[in-house]
Amino acid sequence: MKVIHDIFEKKRSGNDGATNDYDFADHLLEQIKKEDTFLNEEIARDLVFLFLFAAHETTSIALTVALRYLDGHPRVMAELKREHENILKMRETEDSNISWKEYKSMTFTHMVMIPFSCRKKGKKEKERKTLFSNYLGYTIPAGWTVMVCPSSVHLDPNVYENPHEYNPWRWEGKELHAGSKNFMAFAGDVNFLHSLVTKYTWRVTNGAERIRTPTGIRFSKGLNIEISENK
Repeated sequence: MKVIHDIFEKKRSGNDGATNDYDFADHLLEQIKKEDTFLNEEIARDLVFLFLFAAHETTSIALTVALRYLDGHPRVMAELKREHENILKMRETEDSNISWKEYKSMTFTHMVMIPFSCRKKGKKEKERKTLFSNYLGYTIPAGWTVMVCPSSVHLDPNVYENPHEYNPWRWEGKELHAGSKNFMAFAGDVNFLHSLVTKYTWRVTNGAERIRTPTGIRFSKGLNIEISENK
C-alpha cells in the first residue's frame, strides 16, 4: 500500500517520470477532486490494490494451471478442441465474437475450467478478538487470527473422489454455473480458452515443478511454453 501511496503522491506532484499516458491512477485522482464523488484517497488506493491482486491471484494463475494440465492430458485437449471446432463450423462468420448461445453450449469447456477455478481463491483473514471457540476438537483462543482458505473445500475426499486428480468428467451431468458450500470457484476465462485452442498449439518446455500452498498452486521456476499459431 505504501508503493501505491507513493505513486499517487508522485502523480500529484508531476514527478512520476511517466509520459503523457493516462492511466487508472490518474482517473481515480481526478474522481477524488469531484464534489459529488464517493471516493476518497483511501478507497482509491484500495481499488488499485484489489485490481492488482485480482489480476494476479485469479485469472492469470487459473490460466497458467490450465496450460500446464492441458499439455499433460491429450484426451482432455482433444475433446476440448472438438467442442470449439464444432462451434466454428456452425458460425456464419468464423471471426465473429463468441455469442451467448455459443458460450452456453461450451459444456465441456466449463468442465475443463472448473478445476482450475477451484484451485485458486483469494485468502481472507478474520480477527477473533472476543470469542473463545472449540471447533471439531480444536481450541481457538480469544484474540487469535483465523485464516480462512475457501479453496481447501475442493480437496475434501469425502466430497470429491480423488480430489487431487485432474478429471473434468467428474462434473459431467452436474450444474456447472452454481456455487454451494462444497464448491466455490473463482476466475477462469472461457473466451481466452476458445481463442487458444482454435488458433494456437503449445507445449510446456520445462518441468514446471508445482508447489502446493494453502491458497493454491505455484510453479517454483515459472511455466515456460512454446507456442505457435495454427496455419
